[in-house]
Amino acid sequence: QVQLVESGGGLVQAGGSLRLSCAASGRTASSYAMGWFRQAPGKEREFVATISSNNGNTYYAESVKGRFTISRDNAKNTVYLQMNSLKPEDTAVYYCAGRRAGIATTFRAYDYWGQGTQVTVSS
Repeated sequence: QVQLVESGGGLVQAGGSLRLSCAASGRTASSYAMGWFRQAPGKEREFVATISSNNGNTYYAESVKGRFTISRDNAKNTVYLQMNSLKPEDTAVYYCAGRRAGIATTFRAYDYWGQGTQVTVSS
């Protein structure tokens, strides 16, 4: 069993930056591929970024490529999402997710989820 807790959300002006953190508990958490998803009001949950467990392979949604960076520190069992050049359309609840296998971009592929953290970007 893996538990995920996100932090770092908040209110920021357009063009600003935020760094989200996802702390994972459980002795096998470092062996999980991790992902970030987001959900805006009235919209479906959408993929943002994912990172593999070992070699750090990453993959991003086109809408955030070049602005967001996913990384992980396995010694701390923590995954990060550095978000730069934020836009109002990035406003959403951001969720951290983990899965036992390799990276994936669909939310149904993930086994564990955090409670979410709100990110609001003002124009």
